[in-house]
Amino acid sequence: MIEVPDRSIRICADRGGTFCDVHASYPDPVNPIERKEVIVKLLSQDTANYGDAPTEGIRRVLEIATGETIPRGSVLDTSKIDYIRLSTTVATNALLERKGHRHALLITKGFKDLLLIGNQSRPRIFDLNIRRPSPLYSEVVEVDERVTLVGYTSDPKSEENAIQWNDDGSSIQRGYRGPGWDGEGDAEGPGDIVRGISGEAVRILKRPDLNFVRRNLQRLHDTGYRSLAIVLVHSYTFPEHEIQIGKLAREVGFTQVSESSQLLPMIKMVPRGVSSTADAYLTPILQEYLDGFFYGFDAKLKDGRIKSPRVEFMGSDGGLLDLNNFSGLKSILSGPAGGVVGYALTSWDADRKYPIIGLDVGGTSTDVSRFDGRYEVVYETTTCRNINTVAAGGGSCLTFRNGLFLAGPESAGAQPGPACYRKGGPLAVTDANLLLGRLIPDYFPKIFGKSEKEPLDSEASRVAFEKVAKEINESHEINLGLDDIVYGFIKVANETMCRPIRALTEARGYSTGKHILASFGGAGGQHACEIASLLGIKTILIHRYSSILSAYGLALADRAYELQEPSSTFCSAQTRQYLIARLDKLTSDVKAELKHQGFEGDRVKIERMLNMRFEGTDTALMVLPNENDGDGAEDFEAAFRRVYKAEFGFLLDTKSIIVDDVKVRGIGKTFDHLGESVYSEVDRLEKNPVTRGRADSTYSVYFDKVGRVAETPVFLLDDLGVGDEVTGPAMIIDNTQTIVIVPGARAVLTSKHLYITLGK
Repeated sequence: MIEVPDRSIRICADRGGTFCDVHASYPDPVNPIERKEVIVKLLSQDTANYGDAPTEGIRRVLEIATGETIPRGSVLDTSKIDYIRLSTTVATNALLERKGHRHALLITKGFKDLLLIGNQSRPRIFDLNIRRPSPLYSEVVEVDERVTLVGYTSDPKSEENAIQWNDDGSSIQRGYRGPGWDGEGDAEGPGDIVRGISGEAVRILKRPDLNFVRRNLQRLHDTGYRSLAIVLVHSYTFPEHEIQIGKLAREVGFTQVSESSQLLPMIKMVPRGVSSTADAYLTPILQEYLDGFFYGFDAKLKDGRIKSPRVEFMGSDGGLLDLNNFSGLKSILSGPAGGVVGYALTSWDADRKYPIIGLDVGGTSTDVSRFDGRYEVVYETTTCRNINTVAAGGGSCLTFRNGLFLAGPESAGAQPGPACYRKGGPLAVTDANLLLGRLIPDYFPKIFGKSEKEPLDSEASRVAFEKVAKEINESHEINLGLDDIVYGFIKVANETMCRPIRALTEARGYSTGKHILASFGGAGGQHACEIASLLGIKTILIHRYSSILSAYGLALADRAYELQEPSSTFCSAQTRQYLIARLDKLTSDVKAELKHQGFEGDRVKIERMLNMRFEGTDTALMVLPNENDGDGAEDFEAAFRRVYKAEFGFLLDTKSIIVDDVKVRGIGKTFDHLGESVYSEVDRLEKNPVTRGRADSTYSVYFDKVGRVAETPVFLLDDLGVGDEVTGPAMIIDNTQTIVIVPGARAVLTSKHLYITLGK
């Protein structure tokens, strides 16, 4: 038994589609100032052996750290745990597979079909047989209520004609005097007039009949609904009606109520509506999973008291959230976000500013993202982080249909997994890498079979491929060898992974070849060199923990908290003080919340943003300000013009600029500094060429344009030292990953990365 101090073990778990990765650290018993690191990798689903993968992974970590035997299924004691950080694909998979929670939508009367109609976008405009996804909600109830805005923003004299309020905004000094004024009252017609959160005047045409609404809610509850989405017109600035109905719903007995004004207080009803229905659809599923997760631990883990272990979750925007702020909507990209944080924090150099492409090749899919100093958040899309996902990973099924080699979109997952997983699964990318020698069973984790101790089954992969090869050769005049056919599938998979990278770079005006490729995920090392070559990229970074980088990213991630309010204000010298005052108020509230969570002073970084657009357009951009050299004042207008020109290539100089939203994001820093950048380290390192004699073994590996290299050297990563340089063809392997170095490439080992440079 090892004596471990209370609240000293830090655990990060990433539950992916195929594997669950756990990274943990605890004080070294010999030298308590240093921390020992533990890596655990297990299948995300293995119902014959355990119920929940993260819980099982944490149990194994506790066994290693304490030296005690902890039986499976026992309630885990959390007294030794400092924190558990978790990212999960539960909500992601529920959304992709349409297995969310049945819920109803309450919407303003007359807008019943709004979310079905959507925003008229045509992502596949040339498809002849368009299959529109069905809505997430199961039933719609219209609420007979209506509010409208007084006046209109496109009025050339809107500021002159607008309602004038007294100093505290509680009463009207002078009514509306613009087009449509009825000549008698304070607006275009009758109705109470109030000032909305955005500063706009709101006319209440009809308040909801709460007794009628209650009867409808009771009917829904009686038919089995427990989750509800509420979306009312203009609720972003006047949320009162949504709040009233939400309170009623909770009184009736609804356990999940998603009010659009509280989830996404932004102008535009369709994005608000989509967000609230997604939240109502996914949060109950996420809550069921989290309840099951907490069930495996003692009560201290969930009570949230100061002396209890902290439980934090990765949000889609790359920030950590506590249990109270984590929801289905915020967890849609929880899994990929951990990897983005991991490569961004370990690969970015603030001085050199090389843009980075993140390539996360997992078991089920490949996630691609781009980082150039800050995370890109997308506000009008199905996700809230600029991560492109393609169904091509290690578990992607390989098939031959209609004369074509296909990789994906179907996946073997973890259950049953690829053919080589000993569960009777289909042919997958992992099988192809195994037959080409890019995976070596003796070095691969032996976690397969009923005993969970058997290696990969290469014979099962060979039998399955020979069957496909026979079918292919019978349909072609040319007789292809088995290696050619297997590598053909790898080339298709590689090209499939390149597609979203080009969409994030070339399609948006960035030169792909000027980027660094940061490859991670369990299968990333087997494909990185060839994908970089296809894209014209010369430098690849593979982190020492790249196969579990999403879990490692959790250990590096910062706590995030943000507040946002709507606005409807022209950006001008006259309104500057008003906008800064609103940002100051939000900044104060964000700092207070982060202080409550244990972050203050230098550990808090504040980002102040305005969501801006040119008058007459509907494309708003959330921008951080430029800093003026002279007085340090925030110049939002110059920042907006710079970002708009970069995004669209032109400016609308004759148009005024409107601010739709004000937003403040606070970041509680986990680490003050992550040390020297990898590029600086490579520049100063003295390179030490590694001879074949230092190889742990040799293996027959297939390479493009070269064919089989019978005695490809296999190096163990742990046996290499900082500064060692390996020249391809070669393989570099550790306990969790296999990295293929193609002929002509050079890999230099730094303190935290493999720095790979491709040949000419």
